[in-house]
Amino acid sequence: MPPSASAVDFFQLFVPDNVLKNMVVQTNMYAKKFQERFGSDGAWVEVTLTEMKAFLGYMISTSISHCESVLSIWSSGFYSNRSLALVMSQARFEKILKYFHVVAFRSSQTTHGLYKVQPFLDSLQNSFDSAFRPSQTQVLHEPLIDEDPVFIATCTERELRKRKKRKFSLWVRQCSSTGFIIQIYVHLKEGGGPDGLDALKNKPQLHSMVARSLCRNAAGKNYIIFTGPSITSLTLFEEFEKQGIYCCGLLSVRKSDCTGLPLSMLTNPATPPARGQYQIKMKGNMSLICWYNKGHFRFLTNAYSPVQQGVIIKRKSGEIPCPLAVEAFAAHLSYICRYDDKYSKYFISHKPNKTWQQVFWFAISIAINNAYILYKMSDAYHVKRYSRAQFGERLVRELLGLEDASPTH
Repeated sequence: MPPSASAVDFFQLFVPDNVLKNMVVQTNMYAKKFQERFGSDGAWVEVTLTEMKAFLGYMISTSISHCESVLSIWSSGFYSNRSLALVMSQARFEKILKYFHVVAFRSSQTTHGLYKVQPFLDSLQNSFDSAFRPSQTQVLHEPLIDEDPVFIATCTERELRKRKKRKFSLWVRQCSSTGFIIQIYVHLKEGGGPDGLDALKNKPQLHSMVARSLCRNAAGKNYIIFTGPSITSLTLFEEFEKQGIYCCGLLSVRKSDCTGLPLSMLTNPATPPARGQYQIKMKGNMSLICWYNKGHFRFLTNAYSPVQQGVIIKRKSGEIPCPLAVEAFAAHLSYICRYDDKYSKYFISHKPNKTWQQVFWFAISIAINNAYILYKMSDAYHVKRYSRAQFGERLVRELLGLEDASPTH
């Protein structure tokens, strides 16, 4: 990207004009069909590409202001924004919101519950793949997308009761060097039967299904994948090893599928060993490590040699010896936690009731975070050095056609 590239240029690596034009077509088709069925809407005129960009800009502005109601922009309250409000009337915005669609109609062969957003997710995935080459080390996890704790603390019980529980689970494969989200997997709660989200919480084999889906494009690239206890299992790691994917995962006797692992390594000894001591059992390239540090921690890995030494540095107690696999796991997971702390607060605050719309706005939020990561790696960053909040403000103003304004500091 050239040094002159703007925030919207980075965003449009993932959400280009042809995707936005399709949203325009689908929204207009849905509005037409809706009015044929429920009666004409005299206030409706077909939406244009410029209006669709402004509509997205208004929604994205809630990720910067952290105001849940996008309509506050037109109010006279704390979250009002006169310069943004002048671009489009509140009535026009609400009309577009009423009819907004990514896929207007279900095709006859569609059975997937996310059919209204799946083509957008597919196009986003292709653009992630073509725009970024990830580092060797990656993490599979659920990013922080739950309610903003500040909002939960301030809203009334009645508002909380009105809110619908999320009907899906969002998993990602994430580059642990930059935080770039490489792959998204959405698992529907209402998938029903054994694949439902409630079953997913308890059954490691369903987490394995999520892991296989997230790693379907990772074969043969020598990647090292870090996993949490719900995904870590000998069967899955051996399957991935045959595909040229190497793993390092935290193991939990309670949460993990421990099939095929020696029982002697899964039970704690009567007297705890000294801090930093560990036991190892090996099978081929696979190592099961039981390391003690104020508690027993078990790791399964075929990515690191168990005899290679590492160290965990604690502020108070100094250095604690450990196998290299343990040090690597702790380092990569702490990076992802820092990423979550920094970027999860820039998720779009608008909370629609429809599941496909919730998924869509989460996906847009991830695309903006990814766009900012690419911006920071580019020459354009050295020109203006926007923070994540400034980048978001800039993007909103550019989508609304106000790009000459500079971000507030």
